[in-house]
Amino acid sequence: LQRVEQTFEVALLYGVRKFGEYNHEVLLVDATNPNRQQTSSFKFYVWQHYGLDCGRYEWNPEFNQYFAIAPPLFAALKAINADTGLAAGQKFIIAHEWLGMPVVFAAQLTEPGQWRTVFYAHEMATARLLIEGHGGHDTRFYNALFKAKEWGLNLEALFGNQDDFFKHAILKQASRCDTIFAVGDLVVEELRFLGGPVSQANIDLVYNGVPAAAIMLPEKLESKRRLQKYCENLLGYVPDHVFTHVTRLVLSKSLWRDLRVMEHLDGLLHQAGKRAVLFILSTSVPGGRRPEWVYAWEEQYGWPVGHRGDNGDLLDLEVSFFFEGIEPFNQRARASRAVLVNQFGWSRDQCGQRMPAEMEFMDIRKGSDLEFGQSIYEPFGIAQVEPLSFGALCCVSNVCGCVGFVDRAAGGLRNAPNVVVADYTTLPSGYWLGSPYDALSIDRGVRDWIESTNSAAVAQTVFDRLPRESQQSETLLLQGQEIARRMSWEVVVSDYLLPGLRKVG
Repeated sequence: LQRVEQTFEVALLYGVRKFGEYNHEVLLVDATNPNRQQTSSFKFYVWQHYGLDCGRYEWNPEFNQYFAIAPPLFAALKAINADTGLAAGQKFIIAHEWLGMPVVFAAQLTEPGQWRTVFYAHEMATARLLIEGHGGHDTRFYNALFKAKEWGLNLEALFGNQDDFFKHAILKQASRCDTIFAVGDLVVEELRFLGGPVSQANIDLVYNGVPAAAIMLPEKLESKRRLQKYCENLLGYVPDHVFTHVTRLVLSKSLWRDLRVMEHLDGLLHQAGKRAVLFILSTSVPGGRRPEWVYAWEEQYGWPVGHRGDNGDLLDLEVSFFFEGIEPFNQRARASRAVLVNQFGWSRDQCGQRMPAEMEFMDIRKGSDLEFGQSIYEPFGIAQVEPLSFGALCCVSNVCGCVGFVDRAAGGLRNAPNVVVADYTTLPSGYWLGSPYDALSIDRGVRDWIESTNSAAVAQTVFDRLPRESQQSETLLLQGQEIARRMSWEVVVSDYLLPGLRKVG
């Protein structure tokens, strides 16, 4: 390894880490200041053999980082004899997204034909870019995609050339691998939509796995009691139902859709004489806030019920979401409230004195009656369905990749009452698309109209399926655990990953 470090002027860290019963070798590469000649030569070879113009993207530090890492990483694999005694059909490089493709290039250029290579698409970066970058979001993009499929058009024919986006240029090289895995059904469609060789490549579905926990109803109810007590401490009432959304605070998670559903759900709860709370655990600051700040804000203005945007409390997307979404909703709502806990962690030491002392992070997963996750772009969505095995309803959008896996695991969505699928892409009756170009005119106004209309049906379905008594909670718990078992990592490996590898082994 020292010779690799000297040749490429990088630092390597080698170690062994145990996962379950097995030890795995781990290699880390620090390419902060790599040998420029080695990196430039590698980029030249990539251009020469694959036609990827690396010089066009050298302004981008992320692009440079992964191209600097790849040659020493592959050389380090050889140095630790990772492939000793293995034939070509027994050696695999699985490229996680575009980030792994430079390692595939390094292997193919250094040892042609000696490694089986897999491109594992955990998203389609160009699709994410187009969805997040336009106000029509998923409503626009997926209607355009499926109409373009009818017309035999690819992405660039409809949206124009995207090669200025380096991830798009690398994505088009995925067909250089022996096979492609996709983490969700729509990711398969998105990859086909790229056109060119990728549209004709072999693509296998290999979903993400879902944790399959085994808990009993009393344990769930104890977690729910803690959440109810927290609501009482914050808002002065004990809710009948506890709703949650645990997520990163980024555009793709479309947190505003939670409030659209809640607006309708609030009326149904009020008519039934029930109350609810929605805890949204999400922050723009990955490391969270300093606990002493949180304690001070709690004392000064009632954080996390109240927030301020001028003192380090609310930042970035949190500002508009609270002041334009949560606060107006809370002013209008009669039977529910939404609380934004913009902190990393879920315990008293991180979230203030009003959180019960016995509260743990898993309580917000185990005690929830409903987990929201209505993303505009979600290749799979593990977090959305994690609470399945805890007996929660999971309200997800129809563009979430996990929906396809639930459908297969349950033998049809009709057999999965735990999962409520919100459809914000199907256009209303009378909205006719003559061509895929018509779909490009779907803007924020159209999407807002569809969301406001369709969210009413989602709210009604949620309301109808919420448990009213212990027996209903027990049924949801057992059904959720059975579905989660059929979506476990063990199932993913045995039924999806290994059969896909055998095809090219």
